[in-house]
Amino acid sequence: MRRRGAARALLAPYGAWAALFIVVPLGFVAYYAFTDNNFAFTFDNISRFFTARSVVDGTEVYTYLLIFWRSLKLALISTVLCLLLGYPLAYIMARAGDRAQKIMMILIMIPMWMNFLIRTYAWMTILQDTGILNGFLGALGLEKIHVIGTESAVVIGMVYDYLPYMVLPIYSIMAKMDVRLLEAARDLGCNGFSVLRRVIFPLSLPGVLSGVTMVLIPSISTFYISQKLGSGRFFLIGDAIEGQYAANNLHFAAAMAFILMVVLLLCMAVMKELTVRYTGEGERA
Repeated sequence: MRRRGAARALLAPYGAWAALFIVVPLGFVAYYAFTDNNFAFTFDNISRFFTARSVVDGTEVYTYLLIFWRSLKLALISTVLCLLLGYPLAYIMARAGDRAQKIMMILIMIPMWMNFLIRTYAWMTILQDTGILNGFLGALGLEKIHVIGTESAVVIGMVYDYLPYMVLPIYSIMAKMDVRLLEAARDLGCNGFSVLRRVIFPLSLPGVLSGVTMVLIPSISTFYISQKLGSGRFFLIGDAIEGQYAANNLHFAAAMAFILMVVLLLCMAVMKELTVRYTGEGERA
């Protein structure tokens, strides 16, 4: 009983902090989402998100559902690319010597020390039509390419900004992996691919799921990357929320934020369930 009382006392400051800066703001978002300009209860804001229509290229579409689908599509593409790039990098780091690990860790962390906006502007300089990339292609006698203002540019920006969030969780798991398990698998006749499939990947799955969560969630809700690298030619859900807020449509902006929050919470719940089911870590509520 004393230990429980001590644990609760230690958790009390965090509980107060979470209630004040997490629960209360989310409560305000929900309150605005379900009220109109006169603060009367309504479902109109939520309904508008699912029913609003507009004409795009001569075709009538559901405006905000299309924006949300585009956001989800780019976020999924970015997450998959981060996994494909980050998993081998995390494995190389985990198997490298101590000095090499420190150097690689510094190289991954240094870009994160710079301001997010500066990193995005740097990619604008690289990808624009008269930028560094096309200058390099021109010097090689190759045809220039148009990247800035496309979905590809937005994906590049997302992968660059969120790749460390994929690498670090996977690396932290792989660095603790018992190399004797790998040696035993090879002694039992497994080739390199079999060791990866039967031993390394299952053991690193908690880090993979954590990395996917940490990349997918901010990728869905991002807006500055799409504004700058997408040149404002298409909206993501974060852009739509910011636009409604700037137009002083606070209740509809809150409704979109509320729907996005529900989707993100569902994603986190799915990731937690997968972690429990396939790794045995954690406990079901």
